Amino acid sequence: MRSLKYAHSFEVIRELPDALAHLKDLAYNLRWTWNHEAQELFRDTDRELWSQLEHNPIELINQLSAERIQALMDDDVYLARLSLAKKDLDEYMAGSNWFDTKYPGERAETKIAYFCAEFGIHECLPIYSGGLGVLAGDHLKAASDLGIPLVGIGLLYARGYFRQFLNSEGWQTEQYPQYDFYRLPLKLVRNDEGAPIRVKVEFPDRTVTCQIWKAQVGRVPLYLLDSNILENSPRDQTITDTLYGGDEEMRIRQESILGIGGFRALVEMGLKPSVCHMNEGHAAFLSLERLRQFMNEHGCDFRTARQCVVAGNVFTTHTPVPAGFDIFHRPLLEKYVSKAVSDLGLPFEQFLRLGRIQKDNPEENFNMAVLAMENSNYVNGVSKLHAEVTREMFHDRWPNYPLVEVPIEAVTNGIHTPTFMSHRMIDLFDRTFGADWRDDSSARSTWERVSEISDEDLWELRENERGDFVRFCRRYLRKRMAMNNASPMDVQQVNSVLDPRILTIGFARRFATYKRATLLFRDKERLKYLMNHSERPVQFVFAGKSHPRDDGGKRLIQDIVHFIRNEGARNRMVFLEDYDMNVARHLVRGVDVWLNNPRRPMEASGTSGMKVVPNGGLNCSILDGWWAEGYKKGAGWAIGDGKEHGDEGHQDWLDSKALLDLIEHEIAPTFYYRAENGLPSRWIEMMRHSMADLAPTYSTLRMVREYASRFYVPASRSFNRMGAENLTAAKSALIWRDKVESEWGKVRVTHVHDSAGPAASLGTEFEVHAEVELGGLSPEDVRVQVLVGQVTSNRELVNLDLHDLHHVGTQGPIHVFEGKARCDYAGHKGYIVRVVPHREDVNVPAELSLVAWEPSAI
Repeated sequence: MRSLKYAHSFEVIRELPDALAHLKDLAYNLRWTWNHEAQELFRDTDRELWSQLEHNPIELINQLSAERIQALMDDDVYLARLSLAKKDLDEYMAGSNWFDTKYPGERAETKIAYFCAEFGIHECLPIYSGGLGVLAGDHLKAASDLGIPLVGIGLLYARGYFRQFLNSEGWQTEQYPQYDFYRLPLKLVRNDEGAPIRVKVEFPDRTVTCQIWKAQVGRVPLYLLDSNILENSPRDQTITDTLYGGDEEMRIRQESILGIGGFRALVEMGLKPSVCHMNEGHAAFLSLERLRQFMNEHGCDFRTARQCVVAGNVFTTHTPVPAGFDIFHRPLLEKYVSKAVSDLGLPFEQFLRLGRIQKDNPEENFNMAVLAMENSNYVNGVSKLHAEVTREMFHDRWPNYPLVEVPIEAVTNGIHTPTFMSHRMIDLFDRTFGADWRDDSSARSTWERVSEISDEDLWELRENERGDFVRFCRRYLRKRMAMNNASPMDVQQVNSVLDPRILTIGFARRFATYKRATLLFRDKERLKYLMNHSERPVQFVFAGKSHPRDDGGKRLIQDIVHFIRNEGARNRMVFLEDYDMNVARHLVRGVDVWLNNPRRPMEASGTSGMKVVPNGGLNCSILDGWWAEGYKKGAGWAIGDGKEHGDEGHQDWLDSKALLDLIEHEIAPTFYYRAENGLPSRWIEMMRHSMADLAPTYSTLRMVREYASRFYVPASRSFNRMGAENLTAAKSALIWRDKVESEWGKVRVTHVHDSAGPAASLGTEFEVHAEVELGGLSPEDVRVQVLVGQVTSNRELVNLDLHDLHHVGTQGPIHVFEGKARCDYAGHKGYIVRVVPHREDVNVPAELSLVAWEPSAI
């Protein structure tokens, strides 16, 4: 017999004595991942086990010895701490919150579902690969802190993302461990009879069944779908096996499970959302299932359902280049989603148009981001620059609107500060400000008080954090070397790796080639000179994974490893294998400077650099992503001038030279200059500026409050209004849209004049008079607007200001509109008048991209 299969199965549960029972309550609520007192309690339960088990409290409980359990029961101080931790959790769960204060009475009608392909909550739940997942995890934590009625939906990967090992040549290899979900902080979702709740997703040739697991993240539940059950064929059991693994066909299977299965799971559990937030395009198929269920529930057609559903969808894109979006070819789409499309009564050709930028171009492949965008009234990028880049990518969907009005907004990412802020810094804040600051770690008033912390205390903290980090690196390297059967002599040499007194620069992220991990190495001799400088030495810590199929990224890792081994850099540079959230936390707390040097504008946002800020670290970055808006002189450093050159090789050379110049002439001298008291006063002042200016802004509390106020609450209200009273509002909106579209060809601006004359004084107003034909439309159906801007050398209008004109009368078929505009800026100014549709409950131009422009004078 090759292998023995079980005939019966059951779960064995570790029962704890009553005195320790609350350990399980704490373990199964992942709020402990950002509650330092709970973390310290688990650590003190058994320090060696806690470290060995990758900080997994469920495994910690399962493996506690009888002797250790008895010792804990006899420890009155430990039992008191356990009781306090449980009391703190209960008070957190039941306490008042921002959402109910801001939107009293709206909780019952507001239900938000946040869909993402990965969630980075903690290293003990390895269903994340990088920045997107950690951002999603931080989003849930912030939603919990704010009391927002939100649930997360994702996939539970049996093998997670890969574990990274470097072979003897420094080449990345991948290993995929098999995880036992019963030994993770998860619970299988069951019905009232105790049977697992399951959902089915139909593919044209078969049906796949998934069960649902729940991770509790503070007040927010995270539901994760798992296809590894006996009802499925062996090939379908592996659909939720690996994060971002497999080929294009595996990807469409996973995305069908995430979108269609995820929405069905919510409904099956009685959690029908009013708002669905698609965090990246992986979940875009949810719009099909949401439409199908809405049509069945209300007995309406596709168009009416879509008028309602689109009002309740939000889409966030994190991708700065077209190649980053999920693209599917028609045969694969027909194979996997033709059933979902036919259930809508939608011809497949019409469905394909929903996934193309150029709707009528049959050569364009299907883009999941376009599908998500087409079915969402609220779309955003994740930084101001990224929103600009995304508007350019999708401008062809709104060809009649100027670029700045393409309806893609910006909500800049943030970090969940308590997750990444060091214990030392939290203790220092507690001593200085009292523990109440923890109630809102994004409060600007708190961070502005950093000036009250003495130079001595701030610098002592930084020195201690750097020392802790160096010790962590040495332990980590010894552990990895032992796994690779290194010789005792090699292991002994680790004791001289890094120096706790030296300026330490960190670089850790996904090793995509555009992130240019080896930009420093373009001048190796100068780099070695800086590392071994007699007065101002610099040391570097690198970490990160390359996608298994990205040989370019793997070569970057290999280049760094070879430099360390072959250029005498072992004591001044290390590469930490198998980057995860544990390594990340140590890095962002321990380094003095966080380095980020992507090729602009390819970093959508980036959040790793934000994580050093509340720990007193400084950023040195290309002016891309969040740093393009966050950089302030005196609070960090900017590499280059923000300009982009067409020649990538030349750009890399310029940026590498600028980076090495910064380190040699600004960063290192500032760090090593000591005043009479022996402290680097200028460096400490920069720390204060960075913390006061950046920490409150680049917080997920600020970010999620923005999502709630700008998107979630308006979307929920709109969806509920459209679906009320037998869909009266939706039907009325559709009738109006049909009328506008049929009459729009008759809308035109016939005459415009103004009071500006050939020259106007700065700060004055001028009047604009516009005469417009509206065909069968009324003045209430439109807005007539004047767009005022600067005239460039090629006669284009830029830096636009928009002013509404008001209807003042009718002369036969002509409607007269008038209004005023201001001359706020000197120079050559111009304006143009236009007409756009307007109705309060229709999102223009997201839903209706129509414009009638005044004929240009050119």
